[in-house]
Amino acid sequence: MWVARQFLSSFAQRGFFLGRAGLLRRSPHGALPELEPRYLQCTCCWKCRVPVAGLETLDSFIEGPGSCEESTTRPRRSSSPQRSLDSCYTPEQRDTILQVLNGGSLTELAAVKLLRGHKGSNIVEYRTKNGPFMSLDSLVNVPKLKHKSAVVIFNSILNPVKRKVKPKLAKFIQPEVDRHWLERASSIVSLVCGINNVAWAHVDRGMTVLKWQQVECPNFMTGTYTASAYLTDISSVVSLLPSATFYIIEKPSISIQNTTLFPILAHMRTVEAMLFALLEPRNTEPQANIPPKVLNMKRHAVGRHFDLIVGDSRTSGAELVRKLMMESVTQELPRLIFPQQLLVKYRDAFQMGREREGEMLCDALLQAVAFYDLLSESSD
Repeated sequence: MWVARQFLSSFAQRGFFLGRAGLLRRSPHGALPELEPRYLQCTCCWKCRVPVAGLETLDSFIEGPGSCEESTTRPRRSSSPQRSLDSCYTPEQRDTILQVLNGGSLTELAAVKLLRGHKGSNIVEYRTKNGPFMSLDSLVNVPKLKHKSAVVIFNSILNPVKRKVKPKLAKFIQPEVDRHWLERASSIVSLVCGINNVAWAHVDRGMTVLKWQQVECPNFMTGTYTASAYLTDISSVVSLLPSATFYIIEKPSISIQNTTLFPILAHMRTVEAMLFALLEPRNTEPQANIPPKVLNMKRHAVGRHFDLIVGDSRTSGAELVRKLMMESVTQELPRLIFPQQLLVKYRDAFQMGREREGEMLCDALLQAVAFYDLLSESSD
């Protein structure tokens, strides 16, 4: 017992003479000291000391000059409210931004940074339910739009950046053909294959729709892929096609990694291969100076050209086709010229609620328009 008391007494005295560097101090009363904690060492820098007696002074001690480097450099959370978005812009700028947000269509909003996809759709849906935006701060009420995103959107509206990238023919036409051959085309036939039908549009160099038709193919996707049955349907379609300089067949954007869509992919590849075989002229000797007559055009390339891509999917082009048909009647120099009989035949095919019925016709026509548009852009 005496040995233990001597040991503890010497240990306490040692802490006393070490001064502030010690962890324990000796009690002034009694032979055997009562050990009390004095301070704790900071585990961040091992230089600072935090008192444990009087915990109410802990915060002021840490923030004082004796605090560790981490605590002095750590940013504090501001308690002041976030600055109003309306106060960051002039009245003229606010009017310009609100005019775009309240009057822009989904396609027009997609041209603004951060508004392509769900955010643009959310803006249209929000203003339809709640009315037009009356202030810039009200934009943060739209789902998936916060303060920082709103600032980027506003600046993009006020300072649009238009980067015109010269397209390459190899990006949307396969196999690659020299541009001078494509520029000589007097007309093209644009073909789109579906599950049980084939649609095409015959458009000449003057952007006149010469023929626009869709044919049902009853032997498509009926159990086994019988070659003779497919050949019968496709041969009947080829017999109806008009003569043209090039035949443009849509290249579907179906991934081979999606096993659930493998039957549809096999069907599309079968129809595509037979169309290539039946439409391509048979030359006894290969001639290097003659381009192929049948070409592929990627479906996603057409969708991107008309801003019909939302996420990874392509939306309907029925609204755009209705606009082209209306311009053909109302404008002196329309983008596309429709004969009167075609306007009468298809005037109700693309109305609201019936887009699915004429989807193939829309795709065939828009592919032909995109071909001429991209060809003219690449030659500028």
